[in-house]
Amino acid sequence: MSTPLNLLDHLTLAPVLLPFATGLLLLSLRGQAIALRRGLSGLGVLLQVVAAAALLVQVDTGLISVYRLGDWPAPWGIVLVADRLAAWMVLITSLLALWVVLHASDGTDNQGSYFHVLVQLQLFGLYGAFLTGDLFNLFVFFEVLLIASYSLMLHGGGAARVRAGLHYVVLNLLGSAVFLLAAGLIYASMGTLNLADLAAKAAQVTPDNLGLARTGGLLLLVVFALKAALLPLSLWLPGTYAAAPAPVAALFAIMTKVGAYAILRVATLIYGDAAGELAGLFAPWLLPAALATLAVSMLGALAAQDLRRLTAWLVVASVGTLLTAFSLGQAGVAAGLYYLPHGTFAAALLFLLAEA
Repeated sequence: MSTPLNLLDHLTLAPVLLPFATGLLLLSLRGQAIALRRGLSGLGVLLQVVAAAALLVQVDTGLISVYRLGDWPAPWGIVLVADRLAAWMVLITSLLALWVVLHASDGTDNQGSYFHVLVQLQLFGLYGAFLTGDLFNLFVFFEVLLIASYSLMLHGGGAARVRAGLHYVVLNLLGSAVFLLAAGLIYASMGTLNLADLAAKAAQVTPDNLGLARTGGLLLLVVFALKAALLPLSLWLPGTYAAAPAPVAALFAIMTKVGAYAILRVATLIYGDAAGELAGLFAPWLLPAALATLAVSMLGALAAQDLRRLTAWLVVASVGTLLTAFSLGQAGVAAGLYYLPHGTFAAALLFLLAEA
C-alpha cells in the first residue's frame, strides 16, 4: 500500500525547486512576448514568497527541517536544512526578488532575452546557499550565484559594466579557488564537509590535524569575507554595484548578506564554544575587520558624488554594522538579524530611486 504524498514534507525543497523550474520554463519561452515572460517570472517569485512564508511558519516552533535528497543518509548525501534563520533569509530574499521583478517591468528586462531566466538562476543559488547543510554544496551554490550575477551585471551592455564585471568575476574566481582549498583542508583534517557532522567532530580533531583545520577555517573566513565585502576585500563592491542596472543592484543588496550569513553559520556551528581547540577561531579577526569596514565605508559614502555610488558604499557599511553586531555575542546576533532586513530593503530602494 502506497504512502500518501504529504507536500509539507517537501517544503524545505520548494524554495530551491521553484526558481529552478521557473528558470527552465522561461528559458524555453525566451523568444515569446515579454509580457508572458514577465507574468511567469512574477508568478514564480510570488510562489517562492508563499513557500518561504510557509517554511518559516513550519520551523517557527524551533523545529529544524532536514531534507535528504534521494533519501541518502547524512553525511553522505545532499542535505537541505531549514531552521528559523535559514527560512527568514529565504523569505527576505523572495520578497526582495518580487520587488525587483516588478520594477524591472519598466523596460529594464526588455534589453535582453535572458533577464528573467538569470534572476531565477540567481534566486536558485541564493536559496540554496541559505538552506544547504554542507560546505561542498555551499561552494556549488556560490558558483551558481557567480554565473548568474556576472551575467546580470552585464545586462544592457556598456564599457563601464564590462570593466566592473571583470573585476567582480576575477576576484570571485580567486575566491572560489580558495574555497576549494579550504574545503580540502577541512576534509583532510575532519573527514567530512557536512555542517552538522563538522560541528560534532570539531572538538575531536587530533593535534596532528589541528593546523590543517585552523588553516582551512581561516581560509573559509577569507572566502566569506570576500562574499560579504569585508575590508580589505570590499573595495571591488562600490564600482561594481554602481555600474549595475538598478534592479540588478537592488537584487545584489542581499548578496553580501550571503557572506555574512555563512560567517555566522560556520562561526557558531563549527567553531562555537564546543569546538575545543578550534573554539572562537573567527573571533580575533572578525570584530576588527568589521569595525574597519564600517569606518572606511562611511568615508567612502561621504566622498561619493552620486546616489548610486553612495548607496554602494552604504551596502558595505551595512555589512560592517551587521558583522560588528555578530561579533558581540548572542544579544548582538539578535540585534544584527533584526537590522538585516531593514538595511537590505533600504539599500535596494535607494538603488531603484537612483534610476528614477
